[in-house]
Amino acid sequence: MKRLTVLWIITALLLLAGYPCYAQDEEESAELFLEEYTDEFQEHFFEALKQKSIQNYDRAINLLLSCKQLDPQSDVVDYQLAKTYFLDKQYIQAQEYAIEALHARPSDFWYLESLVNIMEQQGRPMETIKARVPLDKVELKENLALIYFKKTKYNKALQILESMGDSQFATELGLKIRDSLQQNKAKSTISNQPKQSPKEDDPVAQYRSRMEGFLEKLDYNALEKMSEEALEAYPLQAYFHYAYGAALNGKSETARAIEVLEGARDYLFDDNVLANKIYRELAKAYTTIGNPTKATEYLNKVKPGL
Repeated sequence: MKRLTVLWIITALLLLAGYPCYAQDEEESAELFLEEYTDEFQEHFFEALKQKSIQNYDRAINLLLSCKQLDPQSDVVDYQLAKTYFLDKQYIQAQEYAIEALHARPSDFWYLESLVNIMEQQGRPMETIKARVPLDKVELKENLALIYFKKTKYNKALQILESMGDSQFATELGLKIRDSLQQNKAKSTISNQPKQSPKEDDPVAQYRSRMEGFLEKLDYNALEKMSEEALEAYPLQAYFHYAYGAALNGKSETARAIEVLEGARDYLFDDNVLANKIYRELAKAYTTIGNPTKATEYLNKVKPGL
C-alpha cells in the first residue's frame, strides 16, 4: 500500500467541513477516498493521529501497530510510533522505531530530531548508537548540528561543524551560533538578521517572492518543491519552513505539516507577522485532525492587527 492513500480521508473531511480544495490533485484524492472508503490502513492511521492528539497513547499505539502489520515498510508509521511511545514515556520502544524510521530516510530532519529527543530523555549521547546510525553522513551531520542549535546546545553544534570543513552550511550556521553566544554573553537582544528590502541580487528575497506567488495561486506542488530547494540552501530561514509546512498542509499531508510548522517557530526572530501566519496554519492543521483545543490554542497566539 502506498503511504499517500492515508491522505484521502483527510481531503474528504476537509471537503465536508467546508474547506475549499482548489488543486486538481486534491479533487482526485477525494474521488479516490470515495472509492476506498473502507480501507483499513486509512481508518487506523487517521484514528491513531486523533487518539495521540488527545493523549490516548495506548489506543494510538495499538492502531499504529495495526498499520505496521498492514504496511511493514512504512517509515511514516515507524516515526509516529516513535513519537507516541516517547509521549507515553516508553523510551526503549520509541528509540527502536525512531532508528527504523531514520534508516529508511537518513536525511530526514524530523526523524533525527525525534531520535535525539528520545536519547536525551534517557540521558544517553548519540554516540552510544553510532553503530546503528550513520552519524558520519554529511546530511545527517548538518541536521544534527541544526538540532543542537535549536536546543541552544551551541558547543555540541560547533563540534559537529568543525568536522565538516569550510562548507557554506558550516560557515553560515557557525556564524549564527557565535552570534548567539555573543548575545548571551552581553545579555542583550539583537536581531539575528538585519531586515533588508528585497533586491534583485538577493536570492533569499527572490525565493520568498516566488513562494508568496505560489501561495496566492494555491499551487502547493510548486511551493513544496521550491521550499525544499530553498531549505537546502538556507536551512535557518523561518519563512522557508513556514512555506514548506503550508505546502504540505495544502496537499492534506497534515501530520507532516504540523511537524514542520511546529519546528518553524524555532527559527523566528522578532517577526510577529510571520509568527501569525505559522499559528494560523497550525490552527488549520489541528482542526483537520480533529483537535479543536490545539487549534484554539494557536489561534489565541495570533497577535491582532498584523
